[in-house]
Amino acid sequence: MAVTDANPDSFRRMDESTAEQWAHIGARTFENQGRVADRMIMLLESLAEISDGFITDQLTHCLQTATMAEKAGADDEMIFGALMHDVGKAISVPNHGAISAEMIKPYVRDDVYKAILNHQDFQGKHYYGHFGAPTDLRYTKYDQTESWWPLCAEFTDDWDQQAFDPDAETYPLEHFEPLIRKVTATTKQALGD
Repeated sequence: MAVTDANPDSFRRMDESTAEQWAHIGARTFENQGRVADRMIMLLESLAEISDGFITDQLTHCLQTATMAEKAGADDEMIFGALMHDVGKAISVPNHGAISAEMIKPYVRDDVYKAILNHQDFQGKHYYGHFGAPTDLRYTKYDQTESWWPLCAEFTDDWDQQAFDPDAETYPLEHFEPLIRKVTATTKQALGD
């Protein structure tokens, strides 16, 4: 695939770059910010092909989780987090929480990021025992005084672990597309964060 917006006057090594070249790159990146939403939607759509033995595919699960969050009155960033929480499974299941969290990190506040990052261990309350693993990791591994802890517990207990019902009301992906575009339109993260 040919790159159509390559700059022939750009640097070949970062240590030889100029402020003007970086200004050009920054402007182009800003102009192309919309592709973030497009790629996230594409990854979400790919979850329709993954069920891994669950009664619903992973896209339905993510949509159902986000639907529950929205109906419960969660704010836009948390609804976005709920929608994206398992998108990492499109790449790798064992570390999907970390993948998903890093994808949304530039666009959400810290408590949403950490809730998604740690949701699997919190979710373990409901199923780790079936594998002989501890079900109390949310209490033993994490500090309950952290600001994100209650949000993660609410997310996993009230929405995520309940979102495997093929008969439950589930908003379609198209319902969430404006939200995805709104949340990813600007970043909250500065260089070096």
